[in-house]
Amino acid sequence: MEQKGKSVSPFSSEGRNAYVMEHLTEAMLTLLAEKPISDITISELCDLAGVGRTSFYRNFDTKEAILKAYLARLFQAWQEEWKKETVCPFSRVIHLLFSHLEANLDVYRLIYDRGLIGLVKDLFLVAFGFDPAQDVIPAYSSAYVAFLLYGWVEVWFRRGMKETATELADCLGENVEGAKRF
Repeated sequence: MEQKGKSVSPFSSEGRNAYVMEHLTEAMLTLLAEKPISDITISELCDLAGVGRTSFYRNFDTKEAILKAYLARLFQAWQEEWKKETVCPFSRVIHLLFSHLEANLDVYRLIYDRGLIGLVKDLFLVAFGFDPAQDVIPAYSSAYVAFLLYGWVEVWFRRGMKETATELADCLGENVEGAKRF
């Protein structure tokens, strides 16, 4: 497979790792669309990806780690968009988040349908700066916001993703607008 938009030699160690990670991710998403993650074997995954088991274990500890890494890359795009704004009202954070989910709905729906939506919970904690070593107020405040938004995402999926990003930002943002600006 041709590397697109990368200035890395396909023969370098970095190029090989990018190739392996890309192909394992594609294979995982393909297999996950067919069956639960517990029914996917490492051998089957590596065969479909066209890589060896050694390559899998060099890059990942578990099958779930493939999804975590992929979701982290997707989530980073949302974070970069959000952090571009110097003052970001909570309704805007909500709009950007749900716009991101809508743009990547096939992946997030697959993750949700397979019972793996919990994989994004840690991404919320990272996004809002949670660190267990923080003082009490910052630690609980960042966890509060992270779990609040994670809860909204999970409920959105459970409700069938009926509301648009704009509708959610309008109705949910109004209720918490004065609480805190990010």
